[in-house]
Amino acid sequence: MHVGAKRLDRRSFIKTTALGVLAAPYGLGAAAPKAKGRPNILFCFADDWGWPHAAAYGDEVVKTPAFDRLAREGILFQHAFISSPSCTPSRNAVLTGQQFYRLGQGANLHSTLDVKHPNFMFLLRDAGYQIGHWRKAWGPGDWKPGGYQQSPCGPNSRFSDFMKNRDKSKPFCFWFGTSDPHRPYTKGSGRKAGIPVDKVRVPDFFPDDEQVRSDIVDYYFEVQRWDSDVNDAIKLLEAEGDLDNTIIAMSGDHGMPFPRCKGNLYDWGARVPLAIRWGAGTWPGRVVTDFVSTTDLAPTFLEAAGVSVPSAMTGKSLIPILKSDNEGRVDANRDFMVFGRERHVPAQKMPSMVGYPARALRTNKWLLILNLEPDRWPAGVPKGASHPMDQHADCDNGPTKQVITSDPGSRYYELCFAKRDAVELYDCATDPDQVNNLAEKPQHRKTVDELRDRLVAYLARTSDPRFTDRPVRFDEHPYRAGYMKKRLQEHGYR
Repeated sequence: MHVGAKRLDRRSFIKTTALGVLAAPYGLGAAAPKAKGRPNILFCFADDWGWPHAAAYGDEVVKTPAFDRLAREGILFQHAFISSPSCTPSRNAVLTGQQFYRLGQGANLHSTLDVKHPNFMFLLRDAGYQIGHWRKAWGPGDWKPGGYQQSPCGPNSRFSDFMKNRDKSKPFCFWFGTSDPHRPYTKGSGRKAGIPVDKVRVPDFFPDDEQVRSDIVDYYFEVQRWDSDVNDAIKLLEAEGDLDNTIIAMSGDHGMPFPRCKGNLYDWGARVPLAIRWGAGTWPGRVVTDFVSTTDLAPTFLEAAGVSVPSAMTGKSLIPILKSDNEGRVDANRDFMVFGRERHVPAQKMPSMVGYPARALRTNKWLLILNLEPDRWPAGVPKGASHPMDQHADCDNGPTKQVITSDPGSRYYELCFAKRDAVELYDCATDPDQVNNLAEKPQHRKTVDELRDRLVAYLARTSDPRFTDRPVRFDEHPYRAGYMKKRLQEHGYR
């Protein structure tokens, strides 16, 4: 039986899953033990790790024992989404618990974050938590123009050093980051590690090509390295006796760095793995199908710590789900998710600094995407972009991109790089890779109208400048990467 195939019976003593046999940590009919004081928080956040690349989701190739353990001993979320499929806005949204479009400059890549937006790490610090981070946490960008005097995620150190030197009289919140599985990859690393290239599932928007398969297993190699790092952190918590009073959340900032994934609003760009373990605070072994956002993590952590959740946060605490003993759809109101994007990199025609604005609404069955400037190139112009990557610069370079762009007349190029319709509608039940746009089909006009009304109402209610009378300045904000200024100067622009 695959994990989540059967509703958890809270009176069960033994639970069997596809991941092994787990002895329930509580006795027959017993209540879950209460956490001792305020819980510690370990937030494990990968760079470019997307859904469904974990064994707990049924991926038969990649090995993710740490994530699978968290899912087995905690909760596996089937419908977790980011706010924006780009590093900086995604991470800003996590920190602030707000939709990315509410964050001014923070809605773009290589930006900043204004200190006026509540930051869960600093709110916890001010409430007596010891905070810190390791490797990539906030960014990329420059936090100083936003008014910060240090990283928005606190001091940087190895987790082992943080645990050794911490004040044990205080609870802690640690952002455990990584640059895995961001490109570039060492070509052939996945194959060399023994990852079976022939068993990789190639999505329908890629050609089933040996180079593409090898590229995917190189990505898997870094996913596995990331998972191994998290496993070490879990073992350290066990050794310190802190495991069961620590909330461990493990996820990624958006989809994998491949065409039509990262930077895109399809599931392969906007949907992410998420597992949360809280040994002393939740019923384990459950699979939840509620639609949740990484913006929900900030209010969750704050509520668990007994800290008031700022009214500015659009995310909603997951504590009711964590405390429930139900699985499947726990909260009937969590039946959709909204996300979007502005400027990833300046990938349009030089010297333009505009982005590719889009918004999306996802339900169980449907994905609706509104491309707000459809005359622009969704992954950047084929040649002559402001960004030094130049060719389709909104998509990271790599073998898969090279294979697809070498044949600009192919169906795969059309799906990944060509201009798109203003409205896209996908039936996620029959078209899980979301490649057949139904928006212009007469039989789906009512569905498009209903979903668009629901999306626009949410965006207006949550103060998206593009759907209110607020100034729209996303394309005007600085792109805070030194190489951009140099690139424009080299081509005669100031």
